[in-house]
Amino acid sequence: MRIRLELPPFIFDIHSSVGFVEQNIHNMYPDDLFINPSRPADYFVGVEKANGLRKFIRPQASFSFDAIEPFKTLPLNHAYASLEWGINYVVANQSLQYVILHSGIVAKGDNAVLLPGPPGSGKSTMTAYLSGRQGWRLLSDEMALILPETLKVQPFVRPICLKNNSVDLVKRWYPEAKFSTVARNTHKGDVVHLCPADSSWQQRDELASVKAIVFPRYDERIDLEITELNQNQGFMQLAQNAVNLNLHGQQGFNTLVSLIENCAVFEVVYNNVEAVKTFLEQDVL
Repeated sequence: MRIRLELPPFIFDIHSSVGFVEQNIHNMYPDDLFINPSRPADYFVGVEKANGLRKFIRPQASFSFDAIEPFKTLPLNHAYASLEWGINYVVANQSLQYVILHSGIVAKGDNAVLLPGPPGSGKSTMTAYLSGRQGWRLLSDEMALILPETLKVQPFVRPICLKNNSVDLVKRWYPEAKFSTVARNTHKGDVVHLCPADSSWQQRDELASVKAIVFPRYDERIDLEITELNQNQGFMQLAQNAVNLNLHGQQGFNTLVSLIENCAVFEVVYNNVEAVKTFLEQDVL
């Protein structure tokens, strides 16, 4: 398989010899993103079956970018997840035209909410829930692409990575949604990707402005606990989630300062996603 996939603002050339990778790509991405291979690509990536004895004993696959394999080989059933993670790696390391934050980001209309957080914070679960509600859309599950020294964010719409218990939870919320095959026993646990709602794909070229920054943390004991952070607290937490801040120097610093000075900043501990949505709609946006 070799395809050219337009994922604004980038075009990827993707190759793979793993059958279910192609099946997942066609299940996760709308038909109109598959473009003529004569169009120039920004990045060339792939995931292939590993050679040698691994072909017969515990088959494995490896991700490549421009013929370089930046990661160790993984079990074959991780191949599609590895491709999605690899695309994240490529953009995070190569797309220096943006200040990149490790964050989910959703928007209601043109008003965006950053959801930065470490693994296990509930960031992706919250992103999945909000992006599927009426009037909301996904901008990105993993990376916020901020135009330097502005509040503007470039959408980078792709499947949402769900892990372990969140998979069944999201399937109950959105039983008609499309899900990828399961990558079992990864370093993140069991992983499934969720295809974003049609509205997110349809608005994949529409920039939004960040209006709020919410640091989520899931806690099954707490329905909803909201703490407003001061600018110093907000800046320190946001900087911890910056991917390429050091490469932007003063411009990157100014971008984070602008976000903190112009956005409401909260820490939200929750076990009720609908309560978080109500808070955002009624008190923030």
